[in-house]
Amino acid sequence: MAIMDPDVSKVSILGSESIILGFHLTEYIIRDILTSIPASNYVLITDTNLAGLYLSNYTECFKKISSELAKKNNTKEPRLFTRVLPPGELTKSRKTKDEIEDWLLSNAVTRDTCFLAMGGGVIGDLIGFVAATFMRGVPFVQIPTTLLAMVDSSIGGKTAIDTPAGKNLIGAFWQPKRIYMDLVFLQSLPEREFANGMAEVVKTAAIWNESDFVKLETGVDAVREAVLNNNPTVPLQGAKLDTRTPAQSLLLDVILASARVKAEVVTNDEREGGLRGLLNFGHSIGHGIEALVSPLMLHGECVSIGIMKEAELSRNLGHLSQVAVGRLARCLSSYGLPITLDEKKVKDRIGNMHCHIDDIMEVMKVDKKNQGDKKRIVLLSAVGQTLEKKASIVSDVDIYKVLAPEQLVMPVTESPTGPRKEITLTTPGSKSISNRALLIAALGQGTVRITNLLHSDDTQFMLAALQNLNAADFEWEDNGDTLVVHGKGGHLSVPDKELYIGNAGTASRFLTSVLTMIPSAEAGKPSTAVLTGNARMKQRPIEPLLKALVASGANIKSIEKEGFLPIAVTPTGGFKGGRIELAASISSQYVSSILLCAPYAVEPVELVLVGGQVISQPYIDMTIAMMESFGVSVKRLPNNTYKIQQGAYKNPKHYTVESDASSATYPLALAAITGTKCTVTSIGSKSLQGDATFAINVLRPMGCVVEQTGTSTTVTGPPIGQLKPLSTIDMETMTDAFLTATVLAAVTSNPQGENITRITGIANQRVKECNRIAAMVHELTKLGVTASELPDGIQIHGKPIKDLKAPKEGIHCYDDHRIAMSFSVLASVVPSGTIIQEKKCVEKTWPTWWDDLEGKMGVRINGVDLGKKKGQVGNVLGRATNNGNKVTDHQKSIVIIGMRGVGKTTLGQHAAETLGFDFIDVDQHFEKIQNTTIFDFINTWGWEKFRIKETETLHELLSNPQYHRKYIISCGGGIVETAESRAVLKEHCRNGGKVLHLVRDLDQVVSYLSRDTTRPMYGEDMLNVWKRRRSWYREACNFEFVAYAESLVDGGWVSPGDWIAIKKDLQRFLFFITGRQTNHVDITPGRIGAPTTFVALTMKDLKLHQDRLVEICEGADAVELRVDLLQQPEDQLNNELKSYIEYVGEQLAILRRTVPLPVVYTVRSKGQAGTFSDQDEKGMFELLRWGQRWGCEYIDVEICWSDAAIKDVVGNKGESKILASWHDVQRQTPWGSTALEARYETADKYGDIVKLVGVATSTQDNIALEAFRSSKEGGKDMIAINMGAAGQLSRVLNECLTPTTHPALPSKAAPGQLSLAEINTTRHLLGLLPAKKFWLIGTPIRHSMSPTLHNTGFKALGLPHHYDLLECHMVEYAEDALLKDPDFGGASVTIPHKVNIIKYLDRVNDSAKIIGAINTVFVRYEQNEDGTMQRKLIGENTDYLGIMRRVQPLMLDPTKPPEEGLVLGSGGTARAALYALHSMGTKKIYLWNRTTSKAHELQKAFASLCDITVLESLDTKIEPGVIVSTVPAESGLELPSHIFGGIKGIICDMAYKPRRTKLLLQAVQHGWSCVEGIEVLIEQGLAQFEIWTGKHAPAQRIEAEVLRKYEL
Repeated sequence: MAIMDPDVSKVSILGSESIILGFHLTEYIIRDILTSIPASNYVLITDTNLAGLYLSNYTECFKKISSELAKKNNTKEPRLFTRVLPPGELTKSRKTKDEIEDWLLSNAVTRDTCFLAMGGGVIGDLIGFVAATFMRGVPFVQIPTTLLAMVDSSIGGKTAIDTPAGKNLIGAFWQPKRIYMDLVFLQSLPEREFANGMAEVVKTAAIWNESDFVKLETGVDAVREAVLNNNPTVPLQGAKLDTRTPAQSLLLDVILASARVKAEVVTNDEREGGLRGLLNFGHSIGHGIEALVSPLMLHGECVSIGIMKEAELSRNLGHLSQVAVGRLARCLSSYGLPITLDEKKVKDRIGNMHCHIDDIMEVMKVDKKNQGDKKRIVLLSAVGQTLEKKASIVSDVDIYKVLAPEQLVMPVTESPTGPRKEITLTTPGSKSISNRALLIAALGQGTVRITNLLHSDDTQFMLAALQNLNAADFEWEDNGDTLVVHGKGGHLSVPDKELYIGNAGTASRFLTSVLTMIPSAEAGKPSTAVLTGNARMKQRPIEPLLKALVASGANIKSIEKEGFLPIAVTPTGGFKGGRIELAASISSQYVSSILLCAPYAVEPVELVLVGGQVISQPYIDMTIAMMESFGVSVKRLPNNTYKIQQGAYKNPKHYTVESDASSATYPLALAAITGTKCTVTSIGSKSLQGDATFAINVLRPMGCVVEQTGTSTTVTGPPIGQLKPLSTIDMETMTDAFLTATVLAAVTSNPQGENITRITGIANQRVKECNRIAAMVHELTKLGVTASELPDGIQIHGKPIKDLKAPKEGIHCYDDHRIAMSFSVLASVVPSGTIIQEKKCVEKTWPTWWDDLEGKMGVRINGVDLGKKKGQVGNVLGRATNNGNKVTDHQKSIVIIGMRGVGKTTLGQHAAETLGFDFIDVDQHFEKIQNTTIFDFINTWGWEKFRIKETETLHELLSNPQYHRKYIISCGGGIVETAESRAVLKEHCRNGGKVLHLVRDLDQVVSYLSRDTTRPMYGEDMLNVWKRRRSWYREACNFEFVAYAESLVDGGWVSPGDWIAIKKDLQRFLFFITGRQTNHVDITPGRIGAPTTFVALTMKDLKLHQDRLVEICEGADAVELRVDLLQQPEDQLNNELKSYIEYVGEQLAILRRTVPLPVVYTVRSKGQAGTFSDQDEKGMFELLRWGQRWGCEYIDVEICWSDAAIKDVVGNKGESKILASWHDVQRQTPWGSTALEARYETADKYGDIVKLVGVATSTQDNIALEAFRSSKEGGKDMIAINMGAAGQLSRVLNECLTPTTHPALPSKAAPGQLSLAEINTTRHLLGLLPAKKFWLIGTPIRHSMSPTLHNTGFKALGLPHHYDLLECHMVEYAEDALLKDPDFGGASVTIPHKVNIIKYLDRVNDSAKIIGAINTVFVRYEQNEDGTMQRKLIGENTDYLGIMRRVQPLMLDPTKPPEEGLVLGSGGTARAALYALHSMGTKKIYLWNRTTSKAHELQKAFASLCDITVLESLDTKIEPGVIVSTVPAESGLELPSHIFGGIKGIICDMAYKPRRTKLLLQAVQHGWSCVEGIEVLIEQGLAQFEIWTGKHAPAQRIEAEVLRKYEL
């Protein structure tokens, strides 16, 4: 459907009305082209995004009209050629241009041709350049389809293509014959693309015409509606004036205005002589940013930030007011555009990428507007007016100052002119009064004009929220100096989107009550109003306010954390009112919040303040005074009670916001600290604000001269360094000013006495933008000032100014404006200059602070950027990446919870022994303090009373210093039954403690407890109890241990073998979560065993493959559990006893039971090459948090999820390391691209290890990867690989934790994955893994099993090494192998050379020294002082390891070895046996040898290590639990029966032929466990293998092959 004669608007450019705007112009466009630009050939080129929407309509219309005109004029119909190109900047290339030209020439297209460029800037630029050069230039028309193309690229005749050297470097000026702007195209534009174009519209109005800017300010909703709400009420709406909506008219009007400006500029300066440069407002800096972040951010988004920076630059240079800057910020933000690089929407797109000023400045060097090396930037003097009719020259220093994220404040004492002696200034409007005035005026009736309103982040958030609530209509007058508020009398509606208030505390508290005033949700609107803020705002408590409002009838839910933002408020008929009790000891803003809304309550409000001393009473008084000035009275009653009059606020005609008294303290303090004079003209004794008394009550006692009138305050400071301390000052009435007083107290002097200032009454400052008291103490300490916290304040020791030393990383401001301004005052005297981080935070209350500090107060400042430059690895100075892990006190008591029968007492006592803690049972402690049994207590008092007392008992234990640390506290199964007990447990977790949930298979627990009736259970069965408690246990714990038992023996008991295994698993778990043995892989570059790998399991159920897990993991350094691939068996899906979480926990327990390797816990989403849903973020991170609770050594966290979710995991990671991963499955982030750099920055920010995975289609992709890897040298450990067959080389070259597969796995976890053997084989072929020679040195050795042992291991892991025999009766014959062969890798040493070999060694390890014999030689390369590497030969003895590793697993509990042990023999092997028994912890060691004198010699040799008792006869009465025999098998030795006694011990016979010696056979008859000599031989060989290769030996395969050969 089309219209022939739509109403259009035309704009003249270069003398022709060739710019045409309107709606539904398809037929108009085609008819106008065919009649006004006649040609034989028309070429319409568009892209794939548009072709499906519009191409067929255009071609059909062309055919219809061309046919009609041909018949009418009796002419031949022209040919129409169409071509569809891929979208995106890559299309704008020489290659595409060549292809189009060749295509046209092949179709005999001649000079008689007209091009139609239908698309965005890419299509317009490209086709315009084709038209400019085809047949030496043919006509073309622009049909821009994006807003950005309409108002920017389509107008002016600039055409170009990109080259590898840069964008738009080859092109021409070629004016289009027509530019058709059909605004209907915009309705198919994504919202982000619409905003992208609005940046240019706003820019044009900002430089040219304020009235156009006002339209943009006031018409946001209408403009957005015309584009984004495509719901026409009539066909072809807008084509004719009589069908055009007001919103459509406004949209056309603002685009028309923008087009007119550009057309006028182009007409007067077609080739960019000067005037046209004005169109680059925002582009100079914007292009510098865009070059770094494209394509992650769009052109308009970068220009928007550039506009703000260039406006701030204009303000800094004194040309533009803050009001104008604020208007620009609000306007851009309202259209969805970013205004800083720190915004969440920007961080969501570029991650943790930092745009360093030096990188931005480097790009700005090549700006065509520059004059030589001088940069030219468009400066504003007002909204709608530039400083000059061209770009102005601006110094690099000034640009740097504005762009810098940090500010260097120089001391006035080092200034050539010294401090400015006298200043007079007015501070910005009060934030507190501004926010109250905005809210009252919006709720009021009538219109009020507000002046001196603070233009800041906080007020902007409040203003935006009130607009979204439809609370009032707002407009600006007097160039933004006056805000006109048309109040709607308290009529509110649920906003369409959540209200985001950043870190604006005042706005958050006030709006919480305001949301309860919404009477009901309108049809088609959300049912709840959501209020949220940034991460810090979510940590600031509002629980007392929420409780008071809920008690009054409001329906408020905390979405994430109880008592904190975000909250969801469901309308319940308005603010109920009535008697409201409110705890006001934390913040006076809670009180003001209810007071301000009280007039509109359904019932009259009587507000009673409870809970102790009311904080900041002056702010409450301020609220009441302002309410009364707007016509509502508040009656004060005794006992902190207020009665509020019902009614509506009556807006006065005018209201002036008083200047901010807290802000006034900074210039006054600057005068005090620098010995100068300052007058603040807007704050005096008549002020509503408590901080107005700061000069009188703080500065005067410190030695300043203070003069105060009703409306002004003047302070003259003493000479520098002569401020006096304040012994004690209560600042409860001016709490926000304590920071200013604190920095002054840091430089006081008192020669006659104590130089300490104590500030009290400021406890509420702990819950402001940050914990201000702690922050001040921390930052002052960095300067060398002694400071400490008081219960409700701070104590500061004054220090001479000359002794202050600014930290090189600067002062961290915690995103708190008052910290930044306070420390900038102190910095004015600190020697050598002080860096203030996060300088932008001052915009909360004094946006021009830095401008005024330098321009009005005379303090020199310079811009500083501590961040990383492009391509730079590591952190500069203090800006470290923050992994957010909480500092944990591992000595805090561990609380154990869980169902009855899971083993809390048994395993709790084992945990206490393992950690060296004491053990206490809460139930037993309860019975002790109550002097009765639990059974009797419940029978007497009932369950409810028991639960209350049980909670009290737990709380008393955790708060009692005696039990607070180094205790295992075991709770009863029902401890989680009450919310109060759960709160105690959660508080313990929050305070850094550990609550450990013990879990066992519930069927096994039920079987075990079925015979236990000693404890009542509500009369319920175990299943119902478990179902009720399950979620409570999980809610209360931060760790969980799964006590996995294969099965039960008769009577419901866990078998002794299983208990031993469970205890061993628990020990590993406890050692990990307490940081004692974290089991992490050594990934030090260049270490023996590099590259490191982990094998990726792909089974659905590990239980079915448990027998192959050891084989699969052979040689790997870690094992990956792919949780997303696990599938619970069908017979368990409906089992109420085992949820999916419990199934995963059991799978992990099975893996750990079988394999000792560290676990990489991974849940891979579909978009990242896995199977888990891309839409279920909550489910994903619930699983990841369980990985943390289960104590997995590594947690794989995909960085594609939200920052908030990632931060939560990282912040609670404990000892787990975060593997931050990005899998570029769709090839969106090529190696070396800006997009990948952003992903790297995010992974670097959150991860301990960075994992980046691409997809390779050619070798070039691997080369690009290695170049990227090289650029990150010195940074965090990184896994960087490519998927796919072509990417296998990258897996071979990667040295840190390469994911591998194994032939025994059912499938590979990723395409192109290799086994460890394949990687090692390929590395050898590439020369990265040289073959080494290993030898057995000794005689006789012909029948040794060692070659079989080691060569089997080498082959299994794909290692190119070889082990052979070097038989010699003299060790000197081995010199060539040991000393001269560069391929020597190591050696086993046997008789007779175990001692003589030492002379060739550079070092002997301690164990070998004590044993006195060497059986292993290995090579290490160590760095000399001059940096060169030197080869070292090192000796070790692994015989004792072979004994230990075989004997210990046979012990009931290796941590409790047998008290007595016996060694038979006194040769070299006996020495290893003695050392093994000592190392295992055996206290009493006996030694017997046929020749007693030899035994006594050995006893003497070990005297310094342990006590050994030599037995003169084996008839001596002893009870050894472990025996090691080192006598030859042929001796036929047997032991007296009494030595085997009644103990079932362990015997190890080092003789290995025959396998079962006479001694072993005797021991078996007495029920002893046996270790054969061949087993020890294998085990000591495995230890050698691991020393030589740095790899876990493939033990199963080696042992099987050795035993097979042994039996032959």
